[in-house]
Amino acid sequence: RAPPVVSGRRPGTREVGRIAALLALSIALGVYYVVAESLPDLSLWWEVAFLSFLVIPAVFALVYLALPLYRAPRLLVAGVAVALLAAVLQLVDLDVLANFAKLAAVTLIAWWFLTYFETVAWVALVALIIPWVDAISVWRGPTKHIVTHQRELFTTFSFAFPVPGEENTAQLGLPDLMFFALFLGASARWGLRTKLTWAAMTLSFGATLALAVARDSGGLPALPLLALGFLMPNADLLWRRLRAERAWGSLKSERSTARE
Repeated sequence: RAPPVVSGRRPGTREVGRIAALLALSIALGVYYVVAESLPDLSLWWEVAFLSFLVIPAVFALVYLALPLYRAPRLLVAGVAVALLAAVLQLVDLDVLANFAKLAAVTLIAWWFLTYFETVAWVALVALIIPWVDAISVWRGPTKHIVTHQRELFTTFSFAFPVPGEENTAQLGLPDLMFFALFLGASARWGLRTKLTWAAMTLSFGATLALAVARDSGGLPALPLLALGFLMPNADLLWRRLRAERAWGSLKSERSTARE
């Protein structure tokens, strides 16, 4: 029997709700970014709490709401196009739009990169290795040099979170955003605890900010706590999947040997 011709699929109620929430949250964040300097000035730790529990979660809720796109085709093309748009917006001083374009670009590129991961073991290995690389880079490597001596370059390749009532911003490097999207996409792809993973990773950024303020440090590596935010909520599921993948690999090897 010939299959019916389908011209397109109407989005379901859940998809429509997700799109509406994404638009509403984008508008709310846009308004906050525009008026942030006009808001009442808070004490230092109230600012940390405001950013950690309101602004940062709201920003990364955009990534969560866009999560179904991790299965979309041509993610690299879309990511590069949005990255070029972000560069143009920054050149014409549309900093707020450029800020969110950078978030969209690195998210799409991270989800494209995820397509090359064959098993969840690869993601877990990255989560174990990358925090050490990030820590070395921030404390003694190129990131420290850029933050200390080339602040404008760091600003270009980072995402800003405005502090209410001030011109100052808290900033995360674009690699931090990329790994957030990569780990979140992996949690959805391999059936891990996606919502809990999102919450843990989002709060990890707030915890890093609080530690940096408490130590009066110019900045701390964000990936160590981010990796924990991915690994800890899913430790048991990751272990089961790793064992299952190892058993499946052994079975395939035995079958291959038997055929020979």
